Amino acid sequence: MLGLFSKRDLEKRSEHFTTYTNDSFQPGEEFPPFKDRERISRYKRLKKSFQGKQYEVYERASALLKDTPHAEQLKTLYIAVNLADILVTKPADLLVGEPPSFESGMPDDSKQQKAINRYVEENDLVKLIHESCIGNGYRGDAWIKNRFGMRQDFAEVTKMGGSIPSDVKMEPIIEHVNAEFVYPELSRGNVKSFKAINIATVEYVVNDREDVPFLNVERHIPGFIIYERYRLHEFEGGVDNSFGYPLQVYKIGAKVATGRDEDIVETGVPQLLVHHIPYKSVDDDWEGISGIEKMESLLLAINDRIVQIDYILWKHSDPNAYGPELEGGGDNQVRMGGIYITVRKDEVTPGYMTWDGKLDGAFKELEMLISLVFQMAETPQWLFGTVLGENSGGTGTSHTDNAAIKARFMPIISKVKRIRTHYDKAIRDALWVCQLLDNEQGNETFKPVYPKINWKDGIPENEKEKAEIMEIRTGKKPTIDQKTAIKRQDNVDDEKAEEILNRIAHDEKTMNGFVSNSIFNEGD
Repeated sequence: MLGLFSKRDLEKRSEHFTTYTNDSFQPGEEFPPFKDRERISRYKRLKKSFQGKQYEVYERASALLKDTPHAEQLKTLYIAVNLADILVTKPADLLVGEPPSFESGMPDDSKQQKAINRYVEENDLVKLIHESCIGNGYRGDAWIKNRFGMRQDFAEVTKMGGSIPSDVKMEPIIEHVNAEFVYPELSRGNVKSFKAINIATVEYVVNDREDVPFLNVERHIPGFIIYERYRLHEFEGGVDNSFGYPLQVYKIGAKVATGRDEDIVETGVPQLLVHHIPYKSVDDDWEGISGIEKMESLLLAINDRIVQIDYILWKHSDPNAYGPELEGGGDNQVRMGGIYITVRKDEVTPGYMTWDGKLDGAFKELEMLISLVFQMAETPQWLFGTVLGENSGGTGTSHTDNAAIKARFMPIISKVKRIRTHYDKAIRDALWVCQLLDNEQGNETFKPVYPKINWKDGIPENEKEKAEIMEIRTGKKPTIDQKTAIKRQDNVDDEKAEEILNRIAHDEKTMNGFVSNSIFNEGD
């Protein structure tokens, strides 16, 4: 179904830069807009693969044999191998498994550094990055948003007639935005720049009689946020299957009140508060490329091959038999798992009917498919502690030298560095906007600084080997101060490191106050 566009129209839009002059979120239009349906369908389809629910979208083996007696058996035996989960989780583990440090470039006791430490801790930024990277792995796009407000939702409290506690303060917040809800508008002539970003969500208001859908639109432009709300209508044929997923489509109805005090809010920040993080990107498209999108057909083939092997083994455990007619016949016939075929006594001796299921070939193809998946994922199999097959690249345990281990990890390290490039920019921008919001809408008065993030590669370092190298290079001179050593060793911030140093100084002072035991060995 091509909707309102012909095939040539779609070709034009993929070959040339297209500027849409109509507003997609207006009465009479369809939601989601046609130009975004392929992207949204891909998000939803690949999420099923990540969740191990491929059977809800694909049933290739069952479809091939749907007109045979085996169809129901295959449906019962369907097995989903969830390789997608581990393949997108491991890069997230390496990205922030060892938490990065966030620096302002200012002294530890400066307002800027204290503010950045506060943003990181109160927004659980490391956890946010980890969760975002996992979702980004199967979608290809991730979004985070800045806002200045209260962290807790007091809507139910005020609805009951209560009041917001006086000690609750508004603060800069960094939070996820589901990529399925984001509809960006590109700047003219630049496919990598956004002039506006719409966050559109469908909300069902449920009462005793009916479920009423509404469309909430949060439109971000530099310096402003515009809120709109529309009535939605379901209609016959309002499901688009064009892109491999049954996507629900609505007709946008009349504009209704948002229920907010103000529908146009000035942010005081001269830039967008929504930040895009692609998983992998190219220079001619703003959409990211997911980690499992290119191997989708391979993952389906692996599932089908395992289903086939399982089916063959079940058939081998329940073979058909043949032989002379058994004594008694009818209901007194000896019961067997498979079919018993009667032949004349003088024809052939009793036996079982077996068939060549090509199990060896099936297992070899399965190993090849799994190897291709790991190769396309730039991830060695032994990274997960086990391998399958003879040509799996070894076990990864033959090297103990740190440099050798990193060389073995080079494919996945390079992949994580590529992912880190996109997260580095988006997270630094978000921390920069937090400072702007704190000064514009909060009570802070410091000069904002663009922060720096010190990332780690996730590979444990040989600290002894590293210290020995530094000792040789510096001629046994100190290369690190005590405070920095504590921060790196214990993964603590400046405040905690300072507290530890104070305790050490207190212990040294206390110990120096004791009388030396040597005085008991001296004379008068």
